[in-house]
Amino acid sequence: MAGLLDRRSGRTVEELEAVAGRMADRLVHRGPDDRGTWCEPASGVAFGHRRLSIVDLSAAGHQPMASADGRWVIAYNGELYNADELRATLGERRRSALRGHSDTEVLLEAVAERGVEWALARAVGMFAFALWDRRNRELWLARDRFGEKPLYYGWSSEGLLFGSELKALHAVDGFAPDVDADSVVDLLRWSCVPAPWTIYEGVRKVRPGHVLRFDASARLVDEVAYWSPAEVAAATSVQPARGEEAVDELEELLGRVVASRMVADVPLGAFLSGGIDSSTVVALMSAVSGDPVKTFTIGFPDPAFDESAHAAAVAGHLGSDHHSMEVSPTEAREVIPLLPAMYDEPFADSSQIPTHLVSRLARRHVTVSLSGDGGDELFGGYDRYRHLARLSKLHGAVPAPIRRIAARSLACVTQGTWDRIGTSALMLPAPPVVRHRLGHRVHKVARVLAA
Repeated sequence: MAGLLDRRSGRTVEELEAVAGRMADRLVHRGPDDRGTWCEPASGVAFGHRRLSIVDLSAAGHQPMASADGRWVIAYNGELYNADELRATLGERRRSALRGHSDTEVLLEAVAERGVEWALARAVGMFAFALWDRRNRELWLARDRFGEKPLYYGWSSEGLLFGSELKALHAVDGFAPDVDADSVVDLLRWSCVPAPWTIYEGVRKVRPGHVLRFDASARLVDEVAYWSPAEVAAATSVQPARGEEAVDELEELLGRVVASRMVADVPLGAFLSGGIDSSTVVALMSAVSGDPVKTFTIGFPDPAFDESAHAAAVAGHLGSDHHSMEVSPTEAREVIPLLPAMYDEPFADSSQIPTHLVSRLARRHVTVSLSGDGGDELFGGYDRYRHLARLSKLHGAVPAPIRRIAARSLACVTQGTWDRIGTSALMLPAPPVVRHRLGHRVHKVARVLAA
């Protein structure tokens, strides 16, 4: 989805819809099934949308979509996993007025009945949307809790521009921002440009779990974090170990969550590497699916990178309809020239190449594919979490004044200096994982010691 809020207004319907249409057409790869535009010339606002139909394939799911009372118009990208629960909160009059069963309409009517922030607080899913309030002449931009769906915005001579990808903004005449030097520094440090920044000056990402509100002159009025992982963690009490009871509860919870992600009116499957995370997802899918789950993996000739044998073993055990493809080094290299068009800004994660290849394989058979992404973050799968556990013991054993002196000593050396130390001959005996981004790691330890 994409759109603009032109501060000058005075444009005709044809002019506004032409711009929104050009922006949306840059995103045809995200939504090949349908195309729509909407505008309000008096306010200078226009939405464009490309639809990938997953739930409710009928015309009732067409976007941009207006609420039944006519006040709200939405351009929405994503999927709600609790649409039925959210639908049940609507009043009888609104429920009976629903034109279809798309999650877009449910979210829109929840906004119309209870407000934007109320609906966001109860929406469970991956999404990003633009919402125009015709009565108050305000534009809302919102993004899901973990930022699974992207949303960019920036200003040009045309006014405020927004879209699911930066290429949508580039479709507007006169949009030619300069590269942001600070973002280049972030890229070299983090291997990506973190939100809310982008590679361009004056262009931003909506941060995960945030909603922005703009007035009719395209001025940012408010930015609210409707959900914060830090606040959730702080409000969670540490409970004693519960053994098998906790295992059973986790299995029930994961099963329920995975089943909610399988609601679709199109074929779906799963990426399968053979590791713990993707194997668990496929096992839980198999438990509720009436047919063998379609699974996908790619292999490589080099055994050091090849996980296809593990995936095949898991697929055989679970009885999935497994699809595997071996990729040559040449085929992998051929993806590299495509990456700038995929991501629109530098992104230095090597997983982008196999992810594209396995997605391309899966798209031949299904429209939706589940994966095990996020498992390591949620369940402590990285070494850093074990290191934090050791640090926590030190935290309790060493008096706070001594810890803070140690923390200040580590932090007074800049990250850049630590990074240079990490690449020096002095650190050669250390494993590469320690030498890489040493400054970031040392400063993180300093923050833990000082806490």
